[in-house]
Amino acid sequence: MRGGFLKMEKDKHGSEIHGGFVGNFFESLPEGFVANALALTTPRDVCRLSLVCSIFRSAAEWDAVWEKFLPPDYQKILAEAEDGGGSVRCGSKKEMYLRLCDHPVIIDGGNKSFSLDKKTGKKCYMLAARDLSIIWGNTPRYWRWISVPDSRFTEVAELISVCWLEVNGKVNTSVLSTNTKYASYLVYKSTSKAYGFDSQPAEVSTGIHGVETEKKTVFLDPEASHRCENNVGPGSRLGIFGRLIRLGSQTLTSGSARLNGPKMRPDGWLEIELGEYFNEKGEEGELDMSMMEVKGGNWKGGIVIQGIEIRPKVC
Repeated sequence: MRGGFLKMEKDKHGSEIHGGFVGNFFESLPEGFVANALALTTPRDVCRLSLVCSIFRSAAEWDAVWEKFLPPDYQKILAEAEDGGGSVRCGSKKEMYLRLCDHPVIIDGGNKSFSLDKKTGKKCYMLAARDLSIIWGNTPRYWRWISVPDSRFTEVAELISVCWLEVNGKVNTSVLSTNTKYASYLVYKSTSKAYGFDSQPAEVSTGIHGVETEKKTVFLDPEASHRCENNVGPGSRLGIFGRLIRLGSQTLTSGSARLNGPKMRPDGWLEIELGEYFNEKGEEGELDMSMMEVKGGNWKGGIVIQGIEIRPKVC
């Protein structure tokens, strides 16, 4: 084969075997050269290429490589952490990167979390329920604020009962990664007394403030569309989520969604997509994210809202 990158030889039985030229070629490259090349790829590519040979594996540990994948302002963001960023001090940039991917940092006085998408290194944020605009959210008759052990925030909002359900969040596009397609998600879970979400879909949207945005309908009840297809009537007050809990993974599995319904997250919460947005230069202003169910007029309750997450939409 011409070019010298692959040499094939025959063993004594006539089978083809690889020559040692490939490994010797890569091993002869300066480690700094390899590190600079790796820094031009993606975090996922670096992990894959580190398996090629020892020079790649060694270069993949360089701080210069992982510094490229960290946001330019990550140190400023960490300075806003509730503990001053002390919990994310790491021995290397790679450790820092993986720490920010796997362990969101609480910032903005406990109202937001910051993390990185592991495949791309793009920024991810979650707005806590306290950072959202929840209609009647401060009226104890309709909502109450509680703490649950599996939330990343100290408080979540539990819906007692409303006929007008409206939740809005906003984030400035300047804090997001540029040239990135984002999607926003309402993160919530149910209680055993959840009811009223099985007969009327909610309207959701994501778009720049002041610009007309396309709305779509979703079901917070993962079984609603299935019942509609089979002409099954709405459930009783005991409700949709009580049935969801009894069925467990047979009803909803991680990564699956049925006709604009929610899907299960790895952390055990549910999420429903509110919409998509492509952040080009981060100069568009505020991004509005909304979920409303105000047309049905029926009373509903029994869900717990942790927040709204916005993260890169990776294919």
